[in-house]
Amino acid sequence: MNRLELPGNGGEAQLRYLDGDYRIVRRGAFVRCAVTGDAIPLDELRYWNVDRQEPYASAAIAAARHQEMLSRR
Repeated sequence: MNRLELPGNGGEAQLRYLDGDYRIVRRGAFVRCAVTGDAIPLDELRYWNVDRQEPYASAAIAAARHQEMLSRR
């Protein structure tokens, strides 16, 4: 069992992403990457988009998502 599966961890959190920070709307241990669906523990969350309110598992995923959104314009 990994730390995301431990009982009583609160499951998936809901966050409001701000510039350089986030606000917890619903407590939990992780959020899901908007691109991959992977669980991101809150203590490892470093990348998100304020305008789209999306978290990302890595800088590379965040950059790819940004490029994808630019190409849709």
